[in-house]
Amino acid sequence: MPNFCAAPNCTRKSTQSDLAFFRFPRDPARCQKWVENCRRADLEDKTPDQLNKHYRLCAKHFETSMICRTSPYRTVLRDNAIPTIFDLTSHLNNPHSRHRKRIKELSEDEIRTLKQKKIDETSEQEPKHKEINNSNAQNPSAEEGGEEQDEDILPLTLEEKENKEYLKSLFEILILMGKQNIPLDGHEADEIPEGLFTPDNFQALLECRINSGEEVLRKRFETTAVNTLFCSKTQQKQMLEICESCIREETLREVRDSHFFSIVTDDVVDIAGEEHLPVLVRFVDEAHNLREEFVGFLPYEADAEILAVKFHTTITEKWGLNMEYCRGQAYIVSSGFSSKMKVVASRLLEKYPQAIYTLCSSCALNMWLAKSVPVMGVSVALGTIEEVCSFFHRSPQLLLELDNVISVLFQNNEERGKELKEICHSQWTGRHDAFEILVDLLQALVLCLDGINSDTNVRWNNCIAGRAFVLCSAVTDFDFIVTIVVLKNVLSFTRAFGKNLQGQTSDVFFAASSLTAVLHSLNEVMENIEVYHEFWFEEATNLAGKLDIQMKLPGKFRRAQHSNLESQLTSESYYKETLSVPTVEHIIQELKDIFSEQHLKALKCLSLVPSVMGQLKFNTSEEHHADMYRSDLPNPDTLSAELHCWRIKWKHRGKDIELPSTIYEALHLPDIKFFPNVYALLKVLCILPVMKVENERYENGRKRLKAYLRNTLTDQRSSNLALLNINFDIKHDLDLMVDTYIKLYTSKSELPTDNSETIENT
Repeated sequence: MPNFCAAPNCTRKSTQSDLAFFRFPRDPARCQKWVENCRRADLEDKTPDQLNKHYRLCAKHFETSMICRTSPYRTVLRDNAIPTIFDLTSHLNNPHSRHRKRIKELSEDEIRTLKQKKIDETSEQEPKHKEINNSNAQNPSAEEGGEEQDEDILPLTLEEKENKEYLKSLFEILILMGKQNIPLDGHEADEIPEGLFTPDNFQALLECRINSGEEVLRKRFETTAVNTLFCSKTQQKQMLEICESCIREETLREVRDSHFFSIVTDDVVDIAGEEHLPVLVRFVDEAHNLREEFVGFLPYEADAEILAVKFHTTITEKWGLNMEYCRGQAYIVSSGFSSKMKVVASRLLEKYPQAIYTLCSSCALNMWLAKSVPVMGVSVALGTIEEVCSFFHRSPQLLLELDNVISVLFQNNEERGKELKEICHSQWTGRHDAFEILVDLLQALVLCLDGINSDTNVRWNNCIAGRAFVLCSAVTDFDFIVTIVVLKNVLSFTRAFGKNLQGQTSDVFFAASSLTAVLHSLNEVMENIEVYHEFWFEEATNLAGKLDIQMKLPGKFRRAQHSNLESQLTSESYYKETLSVPTVEHIIQELKDIFSEQHLKALKCLSLVPSVMGQLKFNTSEEHHADMYRSDLPNPDTLSAELHCWRIKWKHRGKDIELPSTIYEALHLPDIKFFPNVYALLKVLCILPVMKVENERYENGRKRLKAYLRNTLTDQRSSNLALLNINFDIKHDLDLMVDTYIKLYTSKSELPTDNSETIENT
């Protein structure tokens, strides 16, 4: 949410300006001075706490000496800062305009009093300034932070000013390239004919700005040797790292202000040949909105223990998040990676017991469970399903071809055929019922792929025809058929449960109560696995016969069987031992791990939501389940009384008042501030990864991440530029970036000049 400046005749807001915005102080005396100087009558009756929470002034209303930086990423006011720079007359040029911020008109007596007050303050401050100056002259280090203040006061030399302007221009180009997703390098080295020099994108933009009249860049260019690069790759890398840190810090500042957060990772991605984990953070901002923001990539390690250590180190030491405030963790990973991320989750749980390991709301439970099954055949089948879906989404013509085949096969059930066509046009592989859909679609997929591959009219190019042949061979393998049929049947026990977890708040609450029944059903399946597997294998055999697929064991097991004449292994018993048994066992254990006792207690606290209270006839007991969050409450001793008042408020509401049905609605209630413990509990529950983001506009981090990966070639991806592109709307401070660069990579006595480290021989 943008911050608006509260000063009269000032229309600046944080999303349209690089300026810092400052809260009104909580100190009553200083806050009163801010209000008096603003001359806004509507602010006079507000408390310092209200002003601090809801109103801001931008840096334009403070003297430069009142503003300083306590870190490379934070701009702050001095403790005694008072705003003195205001425009109180420009609205007079248009007296008929409507002003949201009315300026208080002062009487002659009030003006006389203010003038006398300023004179008195000035006369009081002059002796103090003289004393301070004298003491500083005698002992320059007497005042704490004296060196920092001297640095602020010392004027910059002409050379330093020019260097800052030069660096600022470079940062502007890098930020533009990041936001527009333009790679720094325009060409691969082997693509450029020998003897020709083609500038990369960064160099080309530099030259464009020089030709457009950028004097600072022109001057630097004219003094640079002809056979050198204007800006080295090393300098570009350093500046990009600073851009990334500054942008990330803006998001993390809001996370720290909200205290509590959850960590979510997405599937492992390839960035310029290296595997990385995308990391997102969930938190509730000061406007009570649940947000999920992308904060960066972590290099993926093959060793699970090393990955766990680096994961923790990066989040705590490099990014500066306090994991003591982490209340949830979820990891969306493709098949094969889940076991390693489970190690990361368990190591974090050992250090931070309240960082509950949960399912992520953006991933269907059944797909989450399937991806975590440690059976190679399942991993291969899931990969094949994704490839088939991607193949038909390559072009509208391929989808149309599939639609035609579905129409022919479902002539006698047009309603189901129409439904399957609509499903095929979506990303159906992420649905709760993906395996049921696949079994229904399998015949159509096989016929369509086979038709594309053997098309005598040569409608498809060799690449598409060849890919269709490979995929057709994969989906007509008996091992694939058995795998998807077993997954369909085993996961049918968790389908309704998982669907409820992605439903309304009341659905999630009651789903937590139904977990025992789900586990009971799966345990019964495990106890009678021979009977259940017999039915599953018969279904797979019938489906294979319908598609003219030969029933057979995988090749390596057939060879092993031939070498062992005493072996009595049958296809049915083989798939029972290698597929059905480990799949059911794993899903039971995974459900227990994801829905731990702590997680279920947290979900029971959802009875705080008024609509859930109503369904329970207001007979709830949140206090027992809320014990795990007692240390997070502002007034834990009054929790019992407050919960009683909360229930009474909704039980005896007016007939025309509807019960809020989500945490989002409850957090935005006008009187939620009168229930501080309830408010704190709702905020913590809201950030649990299993809870869906109610307002889609605050789920941009994941959507933008997917768009970046979809629109950027693997070898052109950059973790630095990706963060700039995904978080393109986050404000940035160019002066801060320049100062940080100078502080980290240059010294005051040796700023980059004509032939310094900013130049590199080609």
